[in-house]
Amino acid sequence: MTDATPPTPQDAFDMLLAGNRRFVAGAPEHPNQDAARRTETAPAQNPFAVLFGCSDSRLAAEIIFDRGLGDLFVVRTAGHVAGPEVLGSIEYGVAVLGCPLVVVLGHDACGAVAATRSAVEDGATAGGYVRDVIEKVTPSVLAARAAGRTEDQDFIAAHIEHTVDLLLDRSRTLSEAVEAGRAAVVGLSYRLADGTARLVTARGVDVPATATA
Repeated sequence: MTDATPPTPQDAFDMLLAGNRRFVAGAPEHPNQDAARRTETAPAQNPFAVLFGCSDSRLAAEIIFDRGLGDLFVVRTAGHVAGPEVLGSIEYGVAVLGCPLVVVLGHDACGAVAATRSAVEDGATAGGYVRDVIEKVTPSVLAARAAGRTEDQDFIAAHIEHTVDLLLDRSRTLSEAVEAGRAAVVGLSYRLADGTARLVTARGVDVPATATA
């Protein structure tokens, strides 16, 4: 892929999945991580995807997707909760940097989701601004409970789905880019033990069978 031929949303999604497969197989290529790439990207950035993920220390985006400098525009918060600053950052990635793909990345054993389940089910409270994180995850947990979901992975998937819906509902910039075919939004769930990033939901790309959970 050259600068003259920017990736389509499908191209970007396929590149991301290919990198994760290399990581899982233990055969990473570590692309775009040398001095030449550092020099190349110093004047400007041209990432092919916005990665909006959980802040968990085990979800280092460039590692688990085997990418390098200038490849991913990364935004991370605990539990991938989205406020105005997050929405603005994602819109910057799409509208200004021209990223054709937005990824919401959740994972199993998510502390934010677990804390929210405890708050909903047991009335457990949290102090400080952690309470704000729990409040933003609560709609996802309530929706999963209302749908009769009981497994941890079901609550994780519900929160990823809810985040994708929230981004598209609240950001006209993003929803119009998806409707026009300029961008796609996908939700992935990362498995800590084996390193796989499995598809939960997608808007604007074709889904290979091997990508689904």
